[in-house]
Amino acid sequence: MEENKKIYINGRECNYKDERNLLEVIRKNGINLPTFCYHSELSVYGACRLCIVDIENKGIVSSCSIKPEPEMRVKTHTTELRGIRKISMELLLANHSKECTSCGKSLNCKLQDLASSLGVGDVRFKKREKLIPLDTSSQALVRDPNKCILCGDCVRACDEIQGIGAIDFMNRGSDVQVVPAFDKNLAEVECVDCGQCARVCPTGAIVPKSDIHDVWKELEDPNKVVVAQIAPAVRVAIGELFGMKPGTILTGQIVAALKLMNFDKVFDTSFAADLTVIEEANEFLRRNESKDSLPLFTSCCPGWVKYAEQYYPELLGNLSSCRSPQQMFGSLAKDLLPGQLKINKKDIVVVSIMPCTAKKVEAKRDEFEKNGIPEVDYVITTQELAAMIKEAGLDMNNLAPESLDLPMGFKTGAGVIFGTTGGVSEAVLRYAYEKISGKQLDNPDFKAVRGIEGLREVEVNVGETKLKVAIVHGLANAGKIAEMVKKGEADYSMIEVMACPGGCVGGAGQPVTFDDNTRKERAKGLYECDKMLQLHKAQENPYVKEVYNKHLGEPGGHKAHDLLHTTYRNRKRIFESGFEVLSGTNSQKLEISVCVGTGCYVKGSQNLLHKLIRYIDEQGLQEMVNVKATFCMENCDKGPSVTVGDNLIYACNFEKAVSEINEKLTVLKVD
Repeated sequence: MEENKKIYINGRECNYKDERNLLEVIRKNGINLPTFCYHSELSVYGACRLCIVDIENKGIVSSCSIKPEPEMRVKTHTTELRGIRKISMELLLANHSKECTSCGKSLNCKLQDLASSLGVGDVRFKKREKLIPLDTSSQALVRDPNKCILCGDCVRACDEIQGIGAIDFMNRGSDVQVVPAFDKNLAEVECVDCGQCARVCPTGAIVPKSDIHDVWKELEDPNKVVVAQIAPAVRVAIGELFGMKPGTILTGQIVAALKLMNFDKVFDTSFAADLTVIEEANEFLRRNESKDSLPLFTSCCPGWVKYAEQYYPELLGNLSSCRSPQQMFGSLAKDLLPGQLKINKKDIVVVSIMPCTAKKVEAKRDEFEKNGIPEVDYVITTQELAAMIKEAGLDMNNLAPESLDLPMGFKTGAGVIFGTTGGVSEAVLRYAYEKISGKQLDNPDFKAVRGIEGLREVEVNVGETKLKVAIVHGLANAGKIAEMVKKGEADYSMIEVMACPGGCVGGAGQPVTFDDNTRKERAKGLYECDKMLQLHKAQENPYVKEVYNKHLGEPGGHKAHDLLHTTYRNRKRIFESGFEVLSGTNSQKLEISVCVGTGCYVKGSQNLLHKLIRYIDEQGLQEMVNVKATFCMENCDKGPSVTVGDNLIYACNFEKAVSEINEKLTVLKVD
């Protein structure tokens, strides 16, 4: 076994083992060096320069980007180091919009915390001269470039965790900005609304979009019946915003708070998750028996669904047709409650309380609206619920818990564990085991599917049937496994996908945290909640049985399919058709379009575009052609795609494009 190696930090001997950089060693020894751009789950960037240290014989360096070496002698807070950090903070503050009291990150802002801890008072540098307009185009997020400190956390999260790269740096020097692709609005690019950029943002540059005002307005309308559904992950995270430990289960206190805020009924999304288990498990068993459209991908996560629609439309037939629990609840509530409460359907307002920003967009999808009435009217995050509780003056720490309303407030542990990675798979296995084997499952735990690895696989033997299940979280991992399925290299029966690290417990609507253990504690809380309930299998939920018997009929039947299932479609990733790159003035111009959507981009279309522009410039053809970059010609697997005149060329390279251009120009000259 390798022995501990030693370095000296501020003259004190300290041991280290396999820490990936000096910063981790320093923090391990009780010195919390400040950082903006450092996240253990992201690559090392070294941009903020706050974690600088003075190393003997090396000078001042960023501790995040240097490895510890034996006998290294490090100082962390000399007068020079403290002065450099203060200057860095002043520069950041000078370039930052200081509307702190009204900022969505006001109580969780790293900039505020570090400015205070570093003792920064006056800002001696000139302020930003011109404000940049806010980007409010997204239904999930608000982007305020004036609060961006250029740490790059959002850029790396979108690229490294999600594998998308919808935002990046633009321009140079003092003009540099972080913007969506091609300087478009966020809603116009390939963003999947997951909000992981907002989760890692240390300031208020990207935050979840708030629906609080609209919800208060509905609550004050005496003609409306406002009902809430609480997602599983909310109950184990909201306490953090009131000084409690992550994982503290506060279901009853949330119900009490909602009732005091004038919600008429409070239900549990876990009830709909039990429905999802039964519908999805039966769909899986039918497919598994016929060996049709396998593996089955889960469809509970709207970030993943949109990702699949944008990047893997050829795999949409493999997605479960089940709606997410949020949308199952909304559909069922709008179908059942009007009769039960003797009111008009349009007077029922369904408010979802979710850990997720993508749920805001999911609720507004066209297919989840009937006769102009949305099935879920509003989605507020865990953060927004806490803000409403504080705005109402309620003392969350001293609220007496109250019970959820029946029947849609009753759930089993299977529905509750949906909120963490592996939970959907485990819940389905609890059902499928009994269905396949015909035996009662006495121990409902399938601990093999639990874990924090981004991609893991499990084999479960059920009688003579072997089920191979993959569990992934983070869309970059989902992309890897989707590629395996496309190539026929994956023999899984079912694949569970969650967009956010750790599943819903790590959603962007959850309380802001920079502690790696927080998601684990939230997941632990959900498993403890499962254990505290009397029932652990969705098929045991008596109220779910009653809904099937009296209202839905058989699982997967006509009524169940109408209310609980949906369809998907191929979605373009950029709204506009393109932008002009090189334009001629001749009235008989040859139109050339190069697709730079992600599918073609990764196959080299960007380089091809630049080569063609250089070629046209060198050949003096500027007056004869128009060259445009376009987005998504709907043939991502055949890229790069290029159109020259009326001819669409798949798998195009420079030679093919030039040959076609010259041929078309010859025809134009003859004409």
